[in-house]
Amino acid sequence: MKYYLISGEASGDIHGANLVHQIKELDDKAVIRAWGGMNLKKEGASIVKDINEMSFMGFVEVFLGLFKILRLLKLCKKDILSFNPDVVILIDYPGFNLKIAKFAHKHNFEVIYYISPQIWAWHRSRVYTIKKYVDMMIPILPFEKDFYKKYDVNVEYFGHPLIDELIKYENVIYDTEKKHVALLPGSRKSEISKMLPVFCETARMFPEEKFVVASMSIHACSYYEDLLKNKPLNLDIVVDQTYKVLANAKAALVTSGTATLETAIFRVPQVVCYKTNAISFLLAKRLSKVRYISLVNLILNRQLIAELIQNNCNKNYIANELNRLLHDDEYCRVIENGYSELMSILNSAGASKRSAEAIVTYLLK
Repeated sequence: MKYYLISGEASGDIHGANLVHQIKELDDKAVIRAWGGMNLKKEGASIVKDINEMSFMGFVEVFLGLFKILRLLKLCKKDILSFNPDVVILIDYPGFNLKIAKFAHKHNFEVIYYISPQIWAWHRSRVYTIKKYVDMMIPILPFEKDFYKKYDVNVEYFGHPLIDELIKYENVIYDTEKKHVALLPGSRKSEISKMLPVFCETARMFPEEKFVVASMSIHACSYYEDLLKNKPLNLDIVVDQTYKVLANAKAALVTSGTATLETAIFRVPQVVCYKTNAISFLLAKRLSKVRYISLVNLILNRQLIAELIQNNCNKNYIANELNRLLHDDEYCRVIENGYSELMSILNSAGASKRSAEAIVTYLLK
């Protein structure tokens, strides 16, 4: 069968690649075409557009990139018709993918949404678009199944695929002594440009500690270096080694997103940080229906880890929280216990395999 996947960011590329790997185990004649990155490419997908060309974050950023988005949408629709897939699999990225869902449904393609957009946080009205144009929704957060069931959406929940990804690192031997502070500034340029400089300023306040930035090869090394001009001597940059950075970390400063969950699974105490431009922040604050921004706190439905947002996301506030992570053993034990609870909620490994089985079975009906 022919599968057309659309992922617009790094985490979607990883989870999409794991899904494709499992699909190919079940369907040895699978032909994969995708919008994604190096992980989907490694799994044999023919890449239409790289995720680096599709990264838009925030209301203002999306508005400024509107003409580019419209060009990409036009290209995507034309390419889907040309490829004529058996199924279009959408991975998060709602601003783009919900438009494609409507288009694909109109042209009688099966539409499966793998990894739900966070419409429960804002834009809840989008659930009606999903109900109308998506044939099967496969979310990865436990509370999302109940959310979609309330609206009578065809939904299946199989656990979080991040567990599958991290199993690959179980038997990898790292240094036994966790000796640095991990800095995860995000995957999009709009995030990195705001978060990395303030992380650098914070590192300068802890000259006795070593800090390591987990950078990504989808952005040029020069991009990170320009943001870290005159960086302190205790700060290093590594490329495409996020999990190794986390495996050797004793604490972490993390930009809100999937990275907060990755950090928790590695059992690293963290503080979650986030800032955007003022207009995007005010709009998001007005539209948001949730109390927390980190996946850890959202899944636990309580604040386990500190969240520093917008004006509170400055070097002094971050330094205070980091100092707790480095020196308050009782605080770290509370976080560790919360991580254990989180893992029990997320379900066991095998989410990618079970999701692939559900997709292939659905298509063979």
